[in-house]
Amino acid sequence: MLAVFDKSVAKSPEALQSPHAGAVPALKDGALGQHFASIHPGVVTVNLGSSGLLAYSLERQNPLLPRLFAVVDDIFCMFQGHIENVALLKQQYGLNKTANEVIIVIEAYRTLRDRGPYPADQVVRDISGKFAFVLFDSSCKTTFLASDVDGSVPFFWGSDSEGNLVLSDDAEVVKKGCGKSFAPFPKGCFFTSSGGLRSYEHPLNEVKPVPRVDSSGQVCGATFQVDADSKKEPSMPRVGSAANWSSHY
Repeated sequence: MLAVFDKSVAKSPEALQSPHAGAVPALKDGALGQHFASIHPGVVTVNLGSSGLLAYSLERQNPLLPRLFAVVDDIFCMFQGHIENVALLKQQYGLNKTANEVIIVIEAYRTLRDRGPYPADQVVRDISGKFAFVLFDSSCKTTFLASDVDGSVPFFWGSDSEGNLVLSDDAEVVKKGCGKSFAPFPKGCFFTSSGGLRSYEHPLNEVKPVPRVDSSGQVCGATFQVDADSKKEPSMPRVGSAANWSSHY
C-alpha cells in the first residue's frame, strides 16, 4: 500500500526530514504513484486531488496479514493485518456481522470525529492484533494512521523534498520518494493531521526523535521513541456538541 499526503493535509515531522533528501517531489506528476504501480501488479490508485493519493494492490500479499480497502461516507481507509477482538469491537460500535477490520477502523474514527466518549489513544489501544492502517477523511481533510505495538506489519514513513508525507509497507518505495528522509513508523503510535505523532501505549509521555545514521555516517531521518522522563497532563473527556476529536488531539 502507498499513501502520499500533501503537507497542507499531513505535514511530516521535522525530525523525519533529512538534509540529504535529494529526491523528486513524490506528488509531482504522480511520479511515486506511477512507480508503485509499475512494480506492484493490479494496483488501484485513488486520486485525492490536491490532498494526495492512495494506492493499493491485493496481489502478492501475506495471507496472514491481508490488505483491505474501503470507502464509507468520504472516509478512505487502507488496512493491513488482522484484528483479534473483531467480535467485541463490532458489538462496541454497533456493526453488523459482515463488517471486517477496515470497516471497524472507519467506524472507530467516525466515532472519535463525532464526539466519541473516549480519547483517541484509548480507541486505538482497544484494537488488539497485528495491523497498520492509513485513513483519510476527505470531508475535513484529516489523516489518521497507526501501527500495532509490535510493529508486526511492515510500515514505513518519510518526507519528500517538499515536506509531503509518504507512507508504505514497501521500504524501497518510500526511499524512492524520500531519499534518506524515511524511517519505520513507530510501534504503538498513531498520527493525526492536527495532533501529530502520539503513543497510544503511553499516552501521557511525549514521543521524541532519535537520529538515524546509515552505514556511510549520514543522517537518515529519525526513529521515534517514548520519552520516559516527559509527562503530559491527562486530558479531560470531551463534552458538548461542538467538541471535535481532531482539534482535541
